[in-house]
Amino acid sequence: VQLQASGGGLAQAGGSLRLSCAASRSIAVINIMRWYRQSPGKERELVATRNSGGGATYPEAFKGRFTASADNDKKTLYLQMNSLKPEDTGRYYCNAYLWEFGEWKNYWGQGTQVTVSS
Repeated sequence: VQLQASGGGLAQAGGSLRLSCAASRSIAVINIMRWYRQSPGKERELVATRNSGGGATYPEAFKGRFTASADNDKKTLYLQMNSLKPEDTGRYYCNAYLWEFGEWKNYWGQGTQVTVSS
């Protein structure tokens, strides 16, 4: 699976951005898709998890502000980010985790940079 993230850019604190992650195959067959963030000087952290059934979960720090959704026809995963904070600055990566050829496999996109100014 190839993943292409886009939609990053510069936003002001309190603003919104929507990230997209276009997959090379139907995301309906991808068991789990996730968004991660890597901020300067920090380890990569989980931002959102969405399963193939449409359910989504978020770590506490992102609940109520970030929403993961998908358009199966467009083979695209989205991350709607609202009420952005300067600490949301980082590179956002999408991840696909699926059962393929008898084993679980992880795929990563190249990431898209988000910068939030105060």
